[in-house]
Amino acid sequence: MKTLRVFALSLLAVFLSGCGYNAIQRQDEAVKASWSEVLNQYQRRADLVPNLVNTVKGYAQHEERVLTEVTNARARVGSVQVTPDMIDDAAKLKQFQQAQGELSSALSRLMVVSENYPNLKADGLFQNLQAQLEGTENRITVARNRYVQAVQQYNGMIRTFPNNLTAKMFGYQVKPNFGVENEKAISTAPTVDFGSPAHAASTH
Repeated sequence: MKTLRVFALSLLAVFLSGCGYNAIQRQDEAVKASWSEVLNQYQRRADLVPNLVNTVKGYAQHEERVLTEVTNARARVGSVQVTPDMIDDAAKLKQFQQAQGELSSALSRLMVVSENYPNLKADGLFQNLQAQLEGTENRITVARNRYVQAVQQYNGMIRTFPNNLTAKMFGYQVKPNFGVENEKAISTAPTVDFGSPAHAASTH
């Protein structure tokens, strides 16, 4: 009986390996790992926002509208409940995208407003936050690109024969990806290095 059980398990292992089960598992884990990095970088950006807003407020208190927009956009990002099944739910992923997109737009407007305050641009803390934000935006772009590629590879794998049969048997489904309207944002990090042109102009 024991020998028969070992033989059956061996056959099952060979079957699962041959039908792509192990490869699907590995690719699924790669998608999850890529998504974790996306979340990590977006959280890094969200953590920068309070200090950035407070620093700008110290020099530009009457820019209340823009500061409020950034604060509210960050609050909306925080209100989106991030759950493990988000990467399998197109509606939840879209909600997450929209919230992050609103924060990106609000931060871009804040950077434009900050251009009008030379003392702010010269502030050491602001310069440090600006550099951190720029680096984080670049990391977000890289993380999102890797996630997009991981999802594309996973989706392609479970759609091809015989992997599609295995995927159906074990409940693996096509995962939603970042929307087409965000492709430009995915491939190009927002520009936050706003100080150089104005400074160059003032030296002539």
